[in-house]
Amino acid sequence: MTTERTAIVTGGASGIGLAIAERLAHDGNAVAIFDRDGAAAATAAAKIEAQGGTAIGVEVDVTDRARIDAGVTTVRERLGRPTILVNSAGLDGFDPFLKITAEKWNRILAVNLTGTFDCCQAVVPDMIEEGWARIVNISSSSAHGGQPLMTHYVASKAGVIGFTKALALELGPKGITVNTIPPGFIDTPMLRASESKGRLGEGVEHHAALTPVRRVGRPEDIAAACAFLVKDEASYVTGQVIGVNGGRNT
Repeated sequence: MTTERTAIVTGGASGIGLAIAERLAHDGNAVAIFDRDGAAAATAAAKIEAQGGTAIGVEVDVTDRARIDAGVTTVRERLGRPTILVNSAGLDGFDPFLKITAEKWNRILAVNLTGTFDCCQAVVPDMIEEGWARIVNISSSSAHGGQPLMTHYVASKAGVIGFTKALALELGPKGITVNTIPPGFIDTPMLRASESKGRLGEGVEHHAALTPVRRVGRPEDIAAACAFLVKDEASYVTGQVIGVNGGRNT
C-alpha cells in the first residue's frame, strides 16, 4: 500500500476516533493513534498494521501539552511530518446545571476545547512548512440545539465550532483547511454507556426510530465524511460545519 500522508487521530483507540483512524489508513495514510489509553492505542495500531496499513499507537493525554508535543515529535521521527490532524478525543458529562462544579467544568473544557487548541498548535508549524494540510475537529450536533444536563459539554463543543471557523480563516492562505464534523446520534461505547445509565430516556433504538433516516449513526459514517475532508479534492472546503446526523439537525 502506498502511503500518502501522515495523520494524527486523537482519541483514536475507540469509537469514532478508531473508525476514522482505520478509514484513513485504508485510504493509504500513515496514522498515529493518540489516546490516553496507550495499550488500546497500540492494539488499534497493530490491527491496522495486520490489515496492511501503516500505524503507530502513542500514549497521549490531550490535556497535557508536554505529552502532546512529545507525541508529535514521535510521529515526526517515525512517520514523517503530520499534515492531517483529526481531533476526536472527547469527554461527555451529564449534570444538572447547579451541580456542575468548577472541576467538572474545567475538565470537560480541558479535553474537548483546550485539547483541540493544543493539538492544533502543536502540529500547525509542520503543516505550514509543508504548505498543505487538513484539520478536522469532531464537535457535536448538541451545539446546534443544546441539550439539557450537558451545559458544560455543549459549551465546549460549541467552542470547537467557533474555533474551527476562526482558524480556517487564518490558515487558509497557507494551504491548510480546517473543518468540523458535529456527529449526531452515533452508536459508540460512550453512547451505550449513557444508555446503560438511563440517560437516553427510552434508549438508542427509540431515538433511532425518530431519526429521519430511521437508524442510529455508525462511527463509519463520520469516518467517511472525514475521509473526504482530508483529500486534495476538498481543498475548497474550509471553515465548514459538516453535519452527519441522519437529518436530526439541518
